[in-house]
Amino acid sequence: MFMYFYLCVLMSLFFSGLFIYVFKYKHFLLMLLSLELIVLSLYFLMVTYFSYYIYEYFMCMFFLTMSVCESALGLSLLVLIVRTHGSDMILVFDNLW
Repeated sequence: MFMYFYLCVLMSLFFSGLFIYVFKYKHFLLMLLSLELIVLSLYFLMVTYFSYYIYEYFMCMFFLTMSVCESALGLSLLVLIVRTHGSDMILVFDNLW
């Protein structure tokens, strides 16, 4: 019973992060935070799945490493955009091309 509640909470975290990513797209920082929420919910789902079926955790560590690289790249892009344009609003990105 607790496992189903845990999976429902993780799926609601995933879909709330997806909802924020789709409908709140004006600020780049908010998009990065919603992507991190999606990645963390997927990571916890993977850990739950692998612990339930007694698999290795190597894939979870690989996924966590790739998500850290993704967040570092996103943060560096955010700093670059704020330094060049003075704001993290997506509407300013039309001037980049």
